Amino acid sequence: QVQLVESGGGLVQAGGSLRLSCAASGRTFTNYGMGWFRQAPGGEREFVASITRSGSSTYYGDSVKGRFTISRDNNKNTVTLQMNSLKPGDTAVYYCAAKETRIGAMWDISQYKYWGQGTQVTVSS
Repeated sequence: QVQLVESGGGLVQAGGSLRLSCAASGRTFTNYGMGWFRQAPGGEREFVASITRSGSSTYYGDSVKGRFTISRDNNKNTVTLQMNSLKPGDTAVYYCAAKETRIGAMWDISQYKYWGQGTQVTVSS
């Protein structure tokens, strides 16, 4: 299995930026599609962004399109979420996740088997 550790969360004012990182260890990193999900207090965990094994394709949730960018470095076994123009509505715990199967949609939370512990992002107005 793969172990995932997120970092980079924190408190930022609306309009600011944060960069989240997820470090993977264990099995071969390129065996996994990678995704970011978030969960606000009292809410369900929702899809934010994902990237295929090679990094050739990326996908974004409607609420973050044009503001967030996902990328991966297969040499360093990391996946990054660059978050710009942050809004109070982006406040949530952000989770990194790994998808082992090649089938299923990259935005389908049920396809992700391995999860990090999460990192808190708080955007103040």
